[in-house]
Amino acid sequence: MMDNETTAPGPLALVGSGEYLPQMTEIEGGLLAGRPTRYVQLATAAVPDGPSVVERWHNLGIEQAKRLDVEAVIVPVSDRADADDPAIAEMVSGAGLIYLSGGNPAYLADTLRDTAVWAAIVTAWRAGAALAGCSAGAMAMTSWVPSLRHPRSGGTHGLSLLPHMRVIPHFDFFSDKIPDIVTRFLLPHDPAITVIGIDEDTALVGGPAKWTVQGRQSVWRLTRDGREQFLHGMTLATPI
Repeated sequence: MMDNETTAPGPLALVGSGEYLPQMTEIEGGLLAGRPTRYVQLATAAVPDGPSVVERWHNLGIEQAKRLDVEAVIVPVSDRADADDPAIAEMVSGAGLIYLSGGNPAYLADTLRDTAVWAAIVTAWRAGAALAGCSAGAMAMTSWVPSLRHPRSGGTHGLSLLPHMRVIPHFDFFSDKIPDIVTRFLLPHDPAITVIGIDEDTALVGGPAKWTVQGRQSVWRLTRDGREQFLHGMTLATPI
């Protein structure tokens, strides 16, 4: 058996929406395929919305784990004290899939950044576990989390697992409602950073440089000159 130094990192999944829902079962099952049947779930991004919302995410995750016939492991991180608790960090060990669900991306990034739990997540991923983030979870994996509701106010530093990317989830919703927000406020000036829009019920799987689109809608590569569409099964590159 290979040790952690020679084991390749697991796949990454950046998801536009739909975590734990039946329409995403195939994608989540694919991430778990060939890995331990231990589905680690963090609803930290939902904490600002209140305990009932967090409980809803926990219940959805448990139901999805039942559909997949795997163990749901709820990692209860509500604040930075939890995120630095060694006992809570140890719950990540042995994961087949780690999932950061949706909510407030800035809160998620600020809570996990430079903590024991985030270190445990990265260690597990580098040892072969799959790592997924939906909506807020996807945004937080980059090095900068823009504010979609208040784009003029800037954003916050992300978790920097994917510093060469920016992610806009629910892209079909945002582009329909406010189509010029991307070009005016959210595109960085650095041409080395790839900006990706991910539609709802759609995922970008693979990484960190080569990805495949999965799900019912599209992924979009965004530039100041326009947008390029990628459909289910298509691949795209995000140069590091």
